[in-house]
Amino acid sequence: MKNKAQIFCWSLFDFANSSYAVIILAFVFARYFKSVVANDAPIGDLYWAIGINIAMIVSAILNPVTGAIADHSSNKKKFLLFFTALSVICTGLLYFTGPGTIVYALIIFILSNIGFQTGLTFYDAFLQEITEEKYYNKVSGIGYAVGYVGSLVAVLLVIPLQDHLNLLFVVCAGMFAVFSLPLFLFLKENKREGSEVKIKYVSYGFKKAADTIKNINKYPELRNFLLAFFFYIDAINTIIFFSGIYAGTTLGFSTADLITFFLIVQITAMLGSFAFGFIGEKIGLRRSIFINLAVWILITLAVYFTNGKMSFMIIGGFAGTFLGATQSLSRTLMTKLTPPEIKTEFFGFYSLLDKTSTLIGPLTFGLVSWLSGSQKLAVLTVGFYLIVGIILLRKKVKKAEAGFA
Repeated sequence: MKNKAQIFCWSLFDFANSSYAVIILAFVFARYFKSVVANDAPIGDLYWAIGINIAMIVSAILNPVTGAIADHSSNKKKFLLFFTALSVICTGLLYFTGPGTIVYALIIFILSNIGFQTGLTFYDAFLQEITEEKYYNKVSGIGYAVGYVGSLVAVLLVIPLQDHLNLLFVVCAGMFAVFSLPLFLFLKENKREGSEVKIKYVSYGFKKAADTIKNINKYPELRNFLLAFFFYIDAINTIIFFSGIYAGTTLGFSTADLITFFLIVQITAMLGSFAFGFIGEKIGLRRSIFINLAVWILITLAVYFTNGKMSFMIIGGFAGTFLGATQSLSRTLMTKLTPPEIKTEFFGFYSLLDKTSTLIGPLTFGLVSWLSGSQKLAVLTVGFYLIVGIILLRKKVKKAEAGFA
């Protein structure tokens, strides 16, 4: 495997941004927003879902446009730096949130999440530049595994700062900033031929985004995979966004319980990323994703029926194992199906579906939880989207196994 130093710098960014994914999206701030900012009111779930949706919609609009611009200008690092800085600064500003600061907390969270989510497009698009095609799956798995090491470190940071959560948000921002630096300082970006030609980037970006949507039918396997991905990643994102809130509200997890739970999730996710980096090559990417999604359905049912903390901890272990695996396998299959000359543009479309899928899952969860007063009932909505994803992947994506089985 060539370019090991480049792969290391690239994977460290996953280590860096995982602090945000865990502390802000999944664990501390998610629960803090519901219990402290929204005073534990049932409508807090809906407020959180609305915040997630606004950030994802804006990011969805930005992703294909900025991706197309980066494809032409060979400036992925510059775009990634801008959105990373936006996320880091706004994450630090969460220090000033507290009881009743719903509007301020939502605005700052939305801006930080826009930076985090949009930056991922440029980060993912580097995969084709840092290694050869035959190593895509392994390197993708390494990236996610290193990311989960970062998540593990982030969870451990909660222990000494669990009584000073506002300070924890500042520490999270610092970790994100420091460990992203190697990518910006040392990762080399390949220059695209013709990138020095001056163009009107905004109109060019929108035109390229429109062309991507128009021409997606030229790549039927890619189109069909993205449709299946839209539904199953919706379910997984919903689980990520509400896991901490669900554990704290429905099962009565204390901060110490949540720390234990997320330590289990991060360790098993790291192992799952590594394991399926090799399993995917042996049995095929599509088949591996099938296995992952089938287990996710069982996990959803188990969450619905469980009422104990210990059983939920065990479920968390399984969820972690297949969380890292599903994300890594999906990114690898996307890379395999995407033509090299439009990689950033199509990764923008990939991220577009990732973001817009959250219009359905989290909002459905938030509405069902608010209207019924039952988060358990809301959990069942997740399983439906997983089933739709499996059906579409099975019926519409068949040639993707070539070269991977």
